[in-house]
Amino acid sequence: MRHYIIPIFIPHYGCKHSCIFCNQRKITGRDTPVRHQEVQAIIDEHLARITEKRHIEVAFYGGSFTALPLSMQSELLEPAYTALINKKIHGIRLSTRPDCITHRILENLKKFGVSIIELGVQSLDNTVLEASARGHNALHVFQAMNLIKKMNITCGIQLMPGLPLEDWNSLIHTAYGVIKLVPDFVRIYPTLVIANTQLATRYDDGSYKALSLSAGIIRSAYLKLFFEQQGILTIRTGLQATEDLDKGNIVLAGPYHPAFGEMVDSYIFYCMLAHFIESILSMDKNDPIIIHHHSRDTSKIRGISNQNIKQVKRIYGIDHLILKQDGHNKDEIGFEYNNLYYVLNKKMIFFI
Repeated sequence: MRHYIIPIFIPHYGCKHSCIFCNQRKITGRDTPVRHQEVQAIIDEHLARITEKRHIEVAFYGGSFTALPLSMQSELLEPAYTALINKKIHGIRLSTRPDCITHRILENLKKFGVSIIELGVQSLDNTVLEASARGHNALHVFQAMNLIKKMNITCGIQLMPGLPLEDWNSLIHTAYGVIKLVPDFVRIYPTLVIANTQLATRYDDGSYKALSLSAGIIRSAYLKLFFEQQGILTIRTGLQATEDLDKGNIVLAGPYHPAFGEMVDSYIFYCMLAHFIESILSMDKNDPIIIHHHSRDTSKIRGISNQNIKQVKRIYGIDHLILKQDGHNKDEIGFEYNNLYYVLNKKMIFFI
């Protein structure tokens, strides 16, 4: 059954911290607090649109939900909980900070039917967290995760590769820390320079260098592959495109693209293509290479605007690539070449 999310945005309201990358009004398009009546109206409006059977969830996004006073948390959750017990929706989820989780808060969330919590972890390197003015450290993340698991609430985490002072060693440190946390899922949002933030000031004065689009794709691909190899699902890479983010004066720098997630997947498939071709370079390049794959992977193998195929041909001098949509398994490529058949899937990349 397809999912349907009813989004409720709570921009920065209740959060006492000013992370250097944060401007929730620019990201969400609003700067006023949400009230009970508006939550009810948003839920009713979305439910009226749904004409097919869906798994429906109300999701509180955009701020630090559990940083709100407990009474306000209850006020905002009540309309969603009413819809849940009346079987109009199937779940309630929210995002919050690791240092705004207590047993009392979790008991209240559980009482109102919250089933999924996403923690804005961003990094597990304390140097990076301090440089980003997060106001919490890695220990807070582990403590929060432990409390949430004890309450049997599904917990995911959000990461932001590309924060100040992060390098590859730092990113790998964070990746291994995530494995120890064992989250139920991960979202990867590479750092963007948003207008009217402290990070924008540092970018303007040259003290912060944003990731390029290609660097953001490579770091996100590494994290996604590593987590999936460990059985941890990455449910999204890159911010959801919005009308506000697509305006040229909002995202000043950083790896933003409306199709960022597709580009990450395409890069992973490019690595698979390149590895196989490099292994046969001593053979006759004039022989055709037949690429057997699942039909749902075709666009990812080709890349946006056919860039993967063009790049493989240009770099390796390959002329004859034939794509066949006859594979049985997603994320797997069968290479037919010189009367031999080779199989490669993306989880094998770390072993080659």
